[in-house]
Amino acid sequence: MAWVLLVVAGLLEVGWAVGLKYTEGFTRLVPSLLTGAGIVSSMLLLSYAARTLPIGTAYGVWVGIGAAGAAVLGMVVLGEPVTAARIFFISLLVIAVVGLRATSGH
Repeated sequence: MAWVLLVVAGLLEVGWAVGLKYTEGFTRLVPSLLTGAGIVSSMLLLSYAARTLPIGTAYGVWVGIGAAGAAVLGMVVLGEPVTAARIFFISLLVIAVVGLRATSGH
């Protein structure tokens, strides 16, 4: 169950990271409220997952999902540059997340 919570927390991190773009510096009410709710929810789920998972693994996976997901959504939704180098480094993030999962002992 901790892994499910952690993956959901990571996906919420992707949401709030991209949501920051739409808050326009927290000057838009609805995007700001949604982004804030995403931040709080993501952190809560991370903290629940960290009760049973090693913190280095939990935090690393959470950040990796968030960073890779935000980068992909940035390219797909926000029109950020799609380059071979970016795809390569996002792939490295995904490999690191899988590696942390595989070596966590849980």
